[in-house]
Amino acid sequence: MPPPTSTQAVVGPSDFRFRCIDCGDLSDRASQDFHCSRCGDLLEITYPEWKYRGVAPGSAGLFAENLKSIWKQRRLSSLPADLSGVWRFRELLPTLPNDQQAITLREGNTPLYEMPQCARIVGMPRLYAKHQGMNPTGSFKDTGMTVAASFAQQAGYLWVGCASTGNTSASMAAYAARGGLRSLVLVPEGKISWSKLSQALDYGAVTCQLRTDFDGCLRLLQELVLCAPVYQLNSINPFRLEGQKTLAIELLEQFDWQPPDHIIVPGGNLGNGSAIGKALIEMRDLGLITRLPKVSIIQAEGANALVRTLREAGGKHLVSVNANTRATAIRIGSPASWKKAVRVLEATAGACEQVSEVGIAQAKAEIGAEGIGCEPASAAALAGLKKLLEQGFVKREEIVVLVLTGNLLKDPDFTMEFHRGDLFAGGSHEANGAALAALRRPPIVLDATLDAVMKTLEHAEKTVPSR
Repeated sequence: MPPPTSTQAVVGPSDFRFRCIDCGDLSDRASQDFHCSRCGDLLEITYPEWKYRGVAPGSAGLFAENLKSIWKQRRLSSLPADLSGVWRFRELLPTLPNDQQAITLREGNTPLYEMPQCARIVGMPRLYAKHQGMNPTGSFKDTGMTVAASFAQQAGYLWVGCASTGNTSASMAAYAARGGLRSLVLVPEGKISWSKLSQALDYGAVTCQLRTDFDGCLRLLQELVLCAPVYQLNSINPFRLEGQKTLAIELLEQFDWQPPDHIIVPGGNLGNGSAIGKALIEMRDLGLITRLPKVSIIQAEGANALVRTLREAGGKHLVSVNANTRATAIRIGSPASWKKAVRVLEATAGACEQVSEVGIAQAKAEIGAEGIGCEPASAAALAGLKKLLEQGFVKREEIVVLVLTGNLLKDPDFTMEFHRGDLFAGGSHEANGAALAALRRPPIVLDATLDAVMKTLEHAEKTVPSR
């Protein structure tokens, strides 16, 4: 078969199947809760036809070069699917009956920033950040939601639902509204940022604050979808992870298909790290890249289920925790995608580490000093890099990409409390938090006079270090 052209799909409408991540059972259909009907484990999407479509030995190089050319050409297109940084790579995604049926808000297309100040802080010549907080609703969730919501609509559902710590609910509500669907959000009461909750409300979701944690919300949703016509859009939905894997495809394109040495990602429910790893393995198998970067996952000390699973159980069974961290996006005690994450760490020879609340706050302020804001969970990636450098796992001359998962405005209360000095006041981290005073920039209340402002400038010249 000849290589694909810009108008020819690599795979046809029946291009994918569901595969159990444990027993390997293959199926054309998935249950409402996206668990294997034989063993009960999670499903993933696989593409059996790829091996018949120009990826035979000796032709992989030509196949890969044609894909790269197609994706580059689409950047000049004005079609909605081509303007999406997800659907532009649709040859590596499940196929919709019609490309233009995708529910899209022009997600993806996120910047890759150089981080010179953070590089100096950690003692590296170069450091990069892939900022997924620049997606339409401000988090990486959008790249997966466009795919999952589109397939929910194709399946004829009128309702979609999710359990959330905030970012998923905002993203799902937006894509549901865009696609004419109704959305149900289950969030833990008092344990998510109001900024995130306000998005779900504004996008029209039926929002329920439950007296439980995220894991309790997810368990209830699992029960609901088995008895009500609600399509689940959490990351256990394998369509979500297929969309999220385009982060890695876009990143490699930005590196001109030369893989970095390490990709470091925060870990909450562990779908994002799993998706990135899946994409890297598929790209290698398709000849798009020749080697795998190491994918490392960083958790907060108070929500370190994967860390404990690896250290205490050897990755054989999940060690759940009662999650407690101000980095709300990763405050998850029983991550659904833990098995997928363990396999990605093994396949890429990556590491899993935990970081303190003070370490997260410090890293967030250091990222902000670059003029690049992020939510607290994102900053765990930089805090984790520091530990991996200390351990010698990451070498200072290597190329490292931090994945920033959410926008600064997702949790402005954290930022304001940090700069006012209130973030750790009265808590167990108060003594260590005091060491971060030099990074704080609290607002200064002055009389409305020129003299007062001039004196403030003079004081700042003497006390605030130049960058």
